[in-house]
Amino acid sequence: MKLEKFSDKDICVSPLARIGKNIRIGDRTIIYDNVEIGDNTIICNDCVIGEPLNAYYSEDERYENPKTVIGPDSLIRSHTIIYAGNTMGDHFQTGHRVTVRENTIFGSHCSLGTLDDIQGYSVFGDYCRLHSNVHIGMHSTLGNFVFVYPYVIFTNDPTPPSDVCIGPTVGDFSQIATGSVLLPGVKIGKHCLVGAGSSVTKDVPDYQLVVGVPAKVVKDVRDIKDRETGNAHYPWPYRYDRNMPWQEVGFEKWMDDFSH
Repeated sequence: MKLEKFSDKDICVSPLARIGKNIRIGDRTIIYDNVEIGDNTIICNDCVIGEPLNAYYSEDERYENPKTVIGPDSLIRSHTIIYAGNTMGDHFQTGHRVTVRENTIFGSHCSLGTLDDIQGYSVFGDYCRLHSNVHIGMHSTLGNFVFVYPYVIFTNDPTPPSDVCIGPTVGDFSQIATGSVLLPGVKIGKHCLVGAGSSVTKDVPDYQLVVGVPAKVVKDVRDIKDRETGNAHYPWPYRYDRNMPWQEVGFEKWMDDFSH
């Protein structure tokens, strides 16, 4: 694998990488073979894009770096490491010192907070928002518009240590509050809310609030009222639209247009 110096700022870019238009690359960043970076993307200082997999370091002469794609209009902040074999949709963003292991797929408009650790072989839908210090174990699945708050952990080994790896699944529009732990293989439905500090050990049906260790169903989220107005707060997309695709038209009309 050959890297060529890109400028006088110690930027190294493989001749086998495909760099789009209007790309900004920060000092000391390395971009390996078979990386594709979409137009109008910013890669900040000290990043590694397309980090080779283990076979490369075992001196396998047949090694070929898997394709890595970062969609257009993305922002990769300093000290982020993105392994080879990942696909990020358009408008992808990271905080600082994020690690994304191989074979992970992100939809469009996803963001990862500072110090997030994505352990690979996972799937994220569109508009997933992970705050800082989140750990996502391998083989996890997140739907669309899933929000994950700081210090949440998705686990994946039901009988550690073992070779079994079954990550959690979280449905569209669900939110996982600060400090929660999702046990291997649990399935959380759509429009759910996992309360802060909860340990989810069993599947959660759609529209449920679960709280506690172990987490138990408390009520339907549609029964949660706003403290100031007394109005129902959930489903949250009817009351929150900042930077969401329904910001100009409202969630109900957006959903109706989207379904057609």
